[in-house]
Amino acid sequence: MTASDPVAKAIGLEGYATKTSGIGGVLKARVSDFRVDEIATSISFDSRGRFTVARITLTNWETNKFCNNLAKRLGISRNRIFFAGTKDKRAVTQQIFIIDATQHKIAQIDMPDVEIEILGRTHQKIGFGNHRGNRFTIVVRGCCHSDGTPMTEEEALAEAELIRSELCQSLGEGVFPNWIGPQRFGSGRPVTAEVGKHVLTGDFQQAVHTYLAMEGINENTEVAKFRKHVRDNGVTADALELAPSWLGFESRMIEHLLNNHDDFVGAFKKLPNNLQLMTIHAAQSIIFNQSLNRRLASGLPISEPIEGDLVGRIDEKGQLNANTCVMAESRNLPRITRNCQLGRLVTTGPLPGSEIYVAGGKSRDIELSAINDSGLAEIDWSVEEIPRLSSKGTRRALVSNFSDLYIDTVPIALSESLGERWNMGPSENSRWHPEGACLRFRFSLSSGSYATTLLREFMQCPLNQL
Repeated sequence: MTASDPVAKAIGLEGYATKTSGIGGVLKARVSDFRVDEIATSISFDSRGRFTVARITLTNWETNKFCNNLAKRLGISRNRIFFAGTKDKRAVTQQIFIIDATQHKIAQIDMPDVEIEILGRTHQKIGFGNHRGNRFTIVVRGCCHSDGTPMTEEEALAEAELIRSELCQSLGEGVFPNWIGPQRFGSGRPVTAEVGKHVLTGDFQQAVHTYLAMEGINENTEVAKFRKHVRDNGVTADALELAPSWLGFESRMIEHLLNNHDDFVGAFKKLPNNLQLMTIHAAQSIIFNQSLNRRLASGLPISEPIEGDLVGRIDEKGQLNANTCVMAESRNLPRITRNCQLGRLVTTGPLPGSEIYVAGGKSRDIELSAINDSGLAEIDWSVEEIPRLSSKGTRRALVSNFSDLYIDTVPIALSESLGERWNMGPSENSRWHPEGACLRFRFSLSSGSYATTLLREFMQCPLNQL
């Protein structure tokens, strides 16, 4: 599969933790098949607080685009809306937003497929990662065997249970590889990391051009026409006319360049601050994924340490404290291994930056090879033009935990209730069948982990089915 999956290869998301065959299938055949409920950290409410606290349920909304629309309707800057993490677009998502606006103004907002519940006021802001995790309810439709024939409900359930058992045997109870999922890179168009590489090398012209013009897989005809025009002709007034209305970031970039010739830094800044930062994170994330993939391929353990590994402490929220990392050595390896088995410590991989330390021993060789192959070995991870994008680097846990996993079946749905992708039927390299069983997965993850990468271990299918 991976040989025919260019997106998986581009983002380093290859390899599996088990030797099973997987269940195949498709996620998000309809929006309601993917439900995310944020497990929020406690908020200190204060009736005199500056900010409004709202629980907002979004259906088929990309988080950044929702925030832009909300800011526009409230007449405030986009930077006055705070949340703990971006969620999947084609999904029903519920999370806490902190908004620098009055309760009255927010309560008057009426947007399609948006439910707003005012909870109160606070002096607190929140930022990325300021939540305990997420609870997921996800339906996998069209399960099938590796030869393309449909699975019965009994076959799909048996394979899912086998995968759960093998994950437990190889990694531990409720443990899976902590891949960074395709959402980080742009599903179907892994553009963010490519943009980030150009930002890190100081080539903002290429960064903007890549964001505008990089070709995606199975993109809408209008979008594909727009991006091809930019590739062929550069930034022109015609490109602005061709840009579909929903490509708001792209349109603002082009408008800026038409009015400010060659100001590519300014054009890049038309992206929201969190998306600008995401491009740097994505460049780091490919290196992490490549390191994890190479470690699995080498047969080295990922849930238990070997000599040279950098191992970090897990806090009460299930998060890695990267500042506590210590190196596993022969003298402390038995104690560290035991604490990894107990879930107190965890092995880590690199998210490189100006101050990041790589591991030692065999792990060092793996990490350095991933950094070298990224083409970013010689950079200093500083961005002079936008200093807030500079990164000191950190470490990320090689494994993560899932809890409260329940797997059952749901009926096969009528095709008219499902999306366009489903009704087009399986393509040549896909792995799903319209007559295959449908499984529902319910589980919880800590913040920073991806539901799609856990389900990928069960599905073992091309990334465009996630």
